[in-house]
Amino acid sequence: MSDSEILMRVEHLVKHFPVMRSRYLLFSYQAGAVKAVDDISFTLRRGETLGLVGESGCGKSTTGRAILQLHKPTSGHVFFEGTDLVGLKKEQMRRMRRKMQLIFQDPYASLNPRMTVQEIIGEPLLVHQIAPEKEIEERVKSLLKLVGLNPAFAKRYPHEFSGGQRQRIGVARALALQPSLIVCDEPISALDVSIQAQVVNLLEDLQKEFNLTYLFIAHDLSMIRHISNRVAVMYLGVIVELTGRSELYKNPLHPYTQALLSAVPVPDPTVEEKRHRIILEGDVPSPVNPPSGCRFRTRCPLAKEICAEQRPEFREVGPDHWVACHLV
Repeated sequence: MSDSEILMRVEHLVKHFPVMRSRYLLFSYQAGAVKAVDDISFTLRRGETLGLVGESGCGKSTTGRAILQLHKPTSGHVFFEGTDLVGLKKEQMRRMRRKMQLIFQDPYASLNPRMTVQEIIGEPLLVHQIAPEKEIEERVKSLLKLVGLNPAFAKRYPHEFSGGQRQRIGVARALALQPSLIVCDEPISALDVSIQAQVVNLLEDLQKEFNLTYLFIAHDLSMIRHISNRVAVMYLGVIVELTGRSELYKNPLHPYTQALLSAVPVPDPTVEEKRHRIILEGDVPSPVNPPSGCRFRTRCPLAKEICAEQRPEFREVGPDHWVACHLV
């Protein structure tokens, strides 16, 4: 794969949050760290959608925010169009933010209730001095039309809209600066099922029109299969499997991926009855004190001694099929 095809390269990204304790009510010290993201690497190609899936608390959202430098990484590198974002100063990073945006999970919390829709969508244009104030009103109206909202709604406030309409406003705000990359942080999880498909179809249409690249974070494996070109499966701060959409669903290699896919319901009762359901025992370990070796070994039905002794290497076992497992 040539460098021109790669929009972003993440190398050994780590993000730990310190756990502080106080002593004698005066002094505080670091007692440990929440290892939210612990050494992950992957590439993002221009114009593709990379799905990032996993259980709640596995580090998906932290990965997205660390990539955008909203959380400063503990270590590692994020190369965006050849530039390492981790080493940029504040003003340099501010200029880079025009090329990368975030669609938040909760459309009810991510819009300022005291600002009109015009002010919300127009704010990035003002901050980055993209357009003078006179032109912003027209730009906002065209963006509202683009996401399927009536331009006459520009003077309204967020509380006057439904959840799906608010998420469309969030999409319009993300598009205002014409970015290359959009991190979609579970953009449909807070919406009704009937509205989810509308928002996903809108994102797909916008991707085709503007050649956008998405990092799509979600729980819903069915939706990830629909929208993604490649899928990365995450467990307790690490990526355990990464491959193309069809290959992952047809030939999952990591035991955790197999367990996840076995939980996806099939609409055919006959097929559903014959399927083998993999039930994982125990709870997800704490990211403050993760297991030695393989993170998944405490719940893995196939775990061996080596799984506790060595951390598995994230390696390519087939064409563009990466797995972190000693047994594959």
